[in-house]
Amino acid sequence: MQPHILKTKMDIKRKPDWLKIKLHGGENYVKVKQIVEKHHLNTICSSGKCPNMGECWSRGTATFMISGDICTRSCKFCATKTGKPLPLDANEPAKIAESIKLMGLKHCVITSVDRDDLTDKSANHWANTINEVRKINPEVIIEVLIPDFDCNESLLDIVINSKPDIIAHNVETVERLTPEIRTKAKYQTSLDVIKYISQSGITSKSGIMVGLGETEEEVITTMKNLVDAGCKVITIGQYLQPTTNNIEVKEYITPQQFDDYKKIGFEMGFLYIESGPLVRSSYMADKSNLFEKKNK
Repeated sequence: MQPHILKTKMDIKRKPDWLKIKLHGGENYVKVKQIVEKHHLNTICSSGKCPNMGECWSRGTATFMISGDICTRSCKFCATKTGKPLPLDANEPAKIAESIKLMGLKHCVITSVDRDDLTDKSANHWANTINEVRKINPEVIIEVLIPDFDCNESLLDIVINSKPDIIAHNVETVERLTPEIRTKAKYQTSLDVIKYISQSGITSKSGIMVGLGETEEEVITTMKNLVDAGCKVITIGQYLQPTTNNIEVKEYITPQQFDDYKKIGFEMGFLYIESGPLVRSSYMADKSNLFEKKNK
């Protein structure tokens, strides 16, 4: 692998050709948009300014975001609003479940904001949502992307006991950059969350962003740390500055480098990897060959 070359500010302003986003539309896009708006749902697609929103919505899928749209943390990479959240919507689990049914999803992805303002950090709301989705959509694969819950095992158990098929929690970046990039969250805490999920027998998943100033060696070390924690699935994507208030991109990683990370990851023992410039946590989640048989 070639060493990374950090870009100048002038270089960073010019996005490389491989980051050009294709516009998507069509019947499925309109259908998803209407369902989201009708049920007053939050999605990380729009809240997080995801570059793949058009593509995913055109494929008839979206990543639902529960527990409101205001986060109690203010990570420097994230575009989600931060501040004092509103009370939880008791009808949200039913609305999510019904929307999944209307979309005809075989694989759904649900995430949430951090709710450090709540005693249970919204763990019971998570369980209610998963249970309602399962009741209305018994055949759907349920993938959840959860906060760290401060690695409180009793809170993690509430989510685990609702039995989603996949539980993801993102380390987001390498250990050295974690204090700079994430608010409150700690690298080791995230690894401990992944380990606890893995020990439960549920498939664990995590994701990291690159282009924040990390080295190749640090990315590989992070991947190894995740494998050692029992992580089975990983996503690796380019960090893109969502707003001027967020931390700047330090470097654009080449598609070849992403391919190299994917090769190394499989050699380490990951069972499924999405690695590419526009990859995000839930990107192509329904394509995971781990769940091919269930999806047929």
